[in-house]
Amino acid sequence: MQRIFLFLSLIISANLFAYELGEELIFDLSYGFITAGSSSIKLNETVYNDSIDCLEVVSISKTNSFFDRIFKVRDRIDSIWDPQQNHSYKFSKNLREGSYRQQRIHYYYPEQNLTVYMKKDKKATKFSTESFEIPDNTHDILSAFYWARSQDFAVGDSLSTNVTVDGKSYRAGLLVLRTETIDSIFGEQECLVVEPVLAGDSIFKQTGKILIWLSNDERKIPLKIESKIVFGSFKAILQEVKNVSYQKK
Repeated sequence: MQRIFLFLSLIISANLFAYELGEELIFDLSYGFITAGSSSIKLNETVYNDSIDCLEVVSISKTNSFFDRIFKVRDRIDSIWDPQQNHSYKFSKNLREGSYRQQRIHYYYPEQNLTVYMKKDKKATKFSTESFEIPDNTHDILSAFYWARSQDFAVGDSLSTNVTVDGKSYRAGLLVLRTETIDSIFGEQECLVVEPVLAGDSIFKQTGKILIWLSNDERKIPLKIESKIVFGSFKAILQEVKNVSYQKK
């Protein structure tokens, strides 16, 4: 259970070409038939290092008061990235999941193909730091999904890009599996069902197969996310949008 809320908060995002500044997507998270909490993601403009125009994504996931008694989650994940230059500048996670604590920060220096990685776990009193080379056009998880949803794709297609998170670099992508019509806050909606793929020892390792239902239009809004695990499944269902001019049917 420990990584499911992190994964859900990482992958819930909007389309790069269809986003609206101030846009916020709010999801209900459920485990089986139990509503476990909520996750939101908000997109804003920001200026990085006082000179670089970027976008900032802030994702917050938390369990509700009932589920807090079983397994309390308070996660925040931030991404700062440049959609014009197609790379990240900063990615951070502050995780509080049960008794587990984790802080992770990546600073990316694309001109030098370098990242500085800082981490601190529950018992640590200070951050440990390391640096290593990264490929061109390196994303974090959030910016990678923004990039993917800005692409044109159809059933049978696959996409991939470079991702560096948690001190490692991967090739990450989406497999476009099929179309499917589901009920949503916008009425019945035809979706593209996609599966994220992240090579190597990654955050997906402990979750099993994960599927995402994206609206099959220029928006590609994530309407549902489902993760199969050993003892059932977690789901994220879009329940509310703010500052989004997407009309309900």
